[in-house]
Amino acid sequence: MPSIGIFVGSSGGVTLEAAEKLQELLEGSELINMEEDYDDLEQLGEYDVLLIGSSTWGQGDPQRDWVDPLFEMQNDEPDFSGKKVAFFGAGDQESHPEEFVSALGKMKDIFTKLGADTAFGSWPTEGYSYKYSFAERDGKFCGLPVDDINQEDLTEERLQKWAAQLKSEMGL
Repeated sequence: MPSIGIFVGSSGGVTLEAAEKLQELLEGSELINMEEDYDDLEQLGEYDVLLIGSSTWGQGDPQRDWVDPLFEMQNDEPDFSGKKVAFFGAGDQESHPEEFVSALGKMKDIFTKLGADTAFGSWPTEGYSYKYSFAERDGKFCGLPVDDINQEDLTEERLQKWAAQLKSEMGL
């Protein structure tokens, strides 16, 4: 069975709660809180599957605990070939409809450039109301958006369906 690392940066707790639920749903996965448990880029190399969680801030930027690791990735250019990577994160489609979960798209581009297979975990845009998202690719989100501000009642079901989808797509 492939090893699964769930790396999460969360300021308000929504993305962390999603990560904790994913850990329950994906047997044997390990949760790495970017603020408390993350050491260095080598830690990402310890897993076959990476689930990357981040809320979106400012102009579509990843959560602050991802800033230094992403900067290091872009400078050091580690080889993520052979890694299966999927993205998830919190956003607020009503208060911030112009950059809704855009951090997921920015992170996908970085991991893809470094050789990771990021073709997993796409999610339909139906059921969300936003103006723009850099995470939207070919009519779908490049990961799972969680909006506990406006659609908390849908979060549990979305996480369950996404975990089942990842199991199927990644052979977990």
